[in-house]
Amino acid sequence: MRTYIIRRVLYAIPALFGISILIFIALRIMPGDPLAVMFGEQAGAIRPEDRAVIEAELGIRDPYVVQYGRWLKDIGIGKFGESFWTTDTVLDIIVRRGPITVEIVIIAFILAWIIGLPVGILSALRQNTPLDYIARFFTLILLAIPSFWLGAIIVLVLILKWGYAAPLGIFNIWEDPVRNMRIVLGPSLVLGLTVSSFIARMTRSTLLEVIREDYVRTARAKGLAEQTVVLRHALRNTLLPVVTLSGVLFGFMLGGTVVIEKAFNVPGLGTTLVESMINMDLLVIQNLVLLYGAVFVAINLLIDLSYAWLDPRIRFG
Repeated sequence: MRTYIIRRVLYAIPALFGISILIFIALRIMPGDPLAVMFGEQAGAIRPEDRAVIEAELGIRDPYVVQYGRWLKDIGIGKFGESFWTTDTVLDIIVRRGPITVEIVIIAFILAWIIGLPVGILSALRQNTPLDYIARFFTLILLAIPSFWLGAIIVLVLILKWGYAAPLGIFNIWEDPVRNMRIVLGPSLVLGLTVSSFIARMTRSTLLEVIREDYVRTARAKGLAEQTVVLRHALRNTLLPVVTLSGVLFGFMLGGTVVIEKAFNVPGLGTTLVESMINMDLLVIQNLVLLYGAVFVAINLLIDLSYAWLDPRIRFG
């Protein structure tokens, strides 16, 4: 197990290195100029020598290789750089806004499993019944509806019906639990419902295959209760592909926070990323995208390690 973990961590290094190169190149070749955003219509009037000084202060005057090397060096020493627009360091932004985003993703992930797994199991065990048709209909609807549109509709209904407005500012759960929940529950519910439809459909299709296996028929032939057959024998093997899918869905939820937080006006990392793209705040964008990539790689490593717990036959060499 230890050897496997070390090997996976070593494999993650070139993956993160590749992510860093892709995001760095993408930000340099896409249209836009940080100075044009900063100075607006006055940007064209800036003298070349003044532009050179400002770009040097921002660190975007040097050759791309030098900029990239400096960025990697800053990451290595935990510096991460500063925002173009504020005096905040990227690390300060992550520490201040990161907990909100982490809460949204974790709550959404838990809701997705709490809703999706039972729905998928019941749909499989009641195949081609009204319950199955209803479950499949609603999961298909949730798959088809864009999450940002669903979030916008929920916000609109809450505002018009109950005059709801999310608290302004950042409130962590250890500081003000009530205001914190008012901030994170809406985005978490939208993300959780969307992801639960994937889990429900995967659970249903996998369980339908597993319950037709010989060992499940043997368990039934021994006179075991249907609940015991499903929960003790069929469900564990059903969970393996669902857990694998969950690793991909976790990345989907990380990306989903970008639009969901903006729809609900949540001051998390997703909103920060959108605002940084609008403002061409290159260092903030680079570090946040790399952070999302690192979290995704780490979660998939944990997903792989959970296989051994779900299926004792699996061994890591």
